[in-house]
Amino acid sequence: MNPQTIGKIDRHLGKPICWMLTVIRKIAQLIFRQTDAGPVRRVLFIKMIEQGATVLAYRALQEAVDRVGRENVYFWVFDENRPILDLLNVIPHENVIVVRSQKPVRLLLDMLLTLWRVRKMKFDACVDMEFYSRASAILGYLSNATKRVGLHRFTAEGPYRGDLLTHRVQYNSYLHVAIQYHQLVLAIWMTPDSTPMLKVPAPLLDTGVYAPPRFKANSKDIITVRSIIAGLMGRDAGEQIILLNPNASDLLPLRKWSTDRFVALGKRLLEEHPDAIIAITGAPAEKDAAQSIAHEISTDRAVSLAGHTTLEQLMVLYCISSILVTNDSGPGHFSSMTTVDSVVLFGPETPLLFGPLGSNSHVIWAGISCSPCVNAVNHRFSPCDNNVCMQDISVGQVLAEVNRILHRRSTNAKALPVLAGVS
Repeated sequence: MNPQTIGKIDRHLGKPICWMLTVIRKIAQLIFRQTDAGPVRRVLFIKMIEQGATVLAYRALQEAVDRVGRENVYFWVFDENRPILDLLNVIPHENVIVVRSQKPVRLLLDMLLTLWRVRKMKFDACVDMEFYSRASAILGYLSNATKRVGLHRFTAEGPYRGDLLTHRVQYNSYLHVAIQYHQLVLAIWMTPDSTPMLKVPAPLLDTGVYAPPRFKANSKDIITVRSIIAGLMGRDAGEQIILLNPNASDLLPLRKWSTDRFVALGKRLLEEHPDAIIAITGAPAEKDAAQSIAHEISTDRAVSLAGHTTLEQLMVLYCISSILVTNDSGPGHFSSMTTVDSVVLFGPETPLLFGPLGSNSHVIWAGISCSPCVNAVNHRFSPCDNNVCMQDISVGQVLAEVNRILHRRSTNAKALPVLAGVS
């Protein structure tokens, strides 16, 4: 379903439902005496959208696994966003509760069926990982989990979603999202008496602690991916593959660097690196547009892989490629799990909060005065109709960064045999 449609449903139906459930909760608190919740044995996460953000949640998921055991951690998600969970492999595949969201009727039916399943499982704790989504707050409350953790607006002017949480955490716009997710999990085992939570020192963003797990490609999968490229190009890709991901998801079109600039960058890279090929990546829905971009860059040294690979094969592609240039979107986070260097272009979002983690991630951000203009308190829908923050990133600037990284990789590769001999 279109993200804008989901946003409208969440806004127009979510508000009255959150208000109604809040009233019901308040009445129930007056009638029924609250008792000790008891130990936490089973935890449910709700994170329906954005696979890239799920990568940033890895440390939070691992924290829950460490505390209650891998078999007792579950994740509620839209089916199109499930694949990254399988690749992270932090919880059992059978513990992923999937909702099909392509059609409204199917979405409603799956929501009801999975909600029934969730209520029967009697979760001790539910962690709402969405930033002020009303749908996730409603599902968290209806899950019947004893402890419900999530972000609460308190006195802020953020989006209203009722008072449905037992553990209300303060949103901190100065903390990286990976830390914010982690603190939501830590809140489960703290008393909810203090307002707001959490009144503990915030950890530093140590990429060694918060970095996602490393994806390792086996030789069979590498051969498969190279065969896909060879079949599309009519020849082997060679050793230097440069990846361009021109299209951010429809969730936030403002994040897009213009197609013309990706084309110009691709042409310049092929001129300066005669042994390289350009591969365009993208979702199946972007197949035709990606093919057009590849053809415009070069008829024989550029290829479109959009719609030709699974997410796992895309990860393998990262492992055999030299560099990726992408808008701020899922691939910037997926690639942080591999050995590829990635250059991620930020504009309406800030890398200080949503930047990919890992030493092989490199960010370019113009940092103009109105950026970032999308955040948790405006449901990430900006009024901007002219993304100057992306337009201010020049082709020359990106080209220089890519060449710097490629030169470093080449130098390190040449030094490896010498270092091996010394050791």
